Amino acid sequence: MLVFVVPLKSEQVSKSWDKVSQLLERTLKSICNQTSSQFQVVVVCHEKPLVRFSHPAIEYVQMIYDIPEHPNKIVKGLTDKGRKVLRGIVEAKKYNPTHVMLVDADDCVSSKLASFVEKNPSCNGWYFSNGYKYLEGESCVYIKIKKFYTLSGTANILKYDILDIPDNPEYNRGYGYYKFYLDHQKIRDKMNAKNYPLKPLPFIGAIYTLGGGENMSGNEGILKFNWLNRRKLTDKIKNQFGLYPLS
Repeated sequence: MLVFVVPLKSEQVSKSWDKVSQLLERTLKSICNQTSSQFQVVVVCHEKPLVRFSHPAIEYVQMIYDIPEHPNKIVKGLTDKGRKVLRGIVEAKKYNPTHVMLVDADDCVSSKLASFVEKNPSCNGWYFSNGYKYLEGESCVYIKIKKFYTLSGTANILKYDILDIPDNPEYNRGYGYYKFYLDHQKIRDKMNAKNYPLKPLPFIGAIYTLGGGENMSGNEGILKFNWLNRRKLTDKIKNQFGLYPLS
């Protein structure tokens, strides 16, 4: 069983709650397009999003703490995200998962992930060495052929029982324990240091989306898109990742 944990930013800090909800709905449709039924989705949020799509594998967990205060908007957003990630990982336990995966609320994932995890239940996990970047509104994707996990938070699958989850998690403090999950670019090396080496995922597992206007990382408007890495957005890619243009 693979549990996808999706932390959702609050309406209080969103530029457009409608856009945040649209992006999440696409992400949820993408996740729930798995070829195996052995998965669960835990969305951790403050307010329930404006999502019409429903699926029996989706659970919404609402947080009750206040949005953290910090003069830096990125730090503020990541602190909130970290708390929600930790809560989602703790909540995942009740589904008896073999593995857990963090998915950013605007990304898309491969429909093959749950089936692949189901066939490899004893593996420590995987990092996504390559993946796609997608700029909203374009008719193409851009492939990143190495170190995709340094770019996107949707890029690691970890075995649940090797995670050092606190017995009494504290959500209402700084980065703390959950900074481990936010530093997605360091997870591979940290797991190696703990003698739990991860393997590269043997296929493209995610699409990192940009241009939606609600990205928290500060990457929007900064990343370059090399035409040499451009690939046509085919029906095969659309179907495998559940990617469609937002209205």
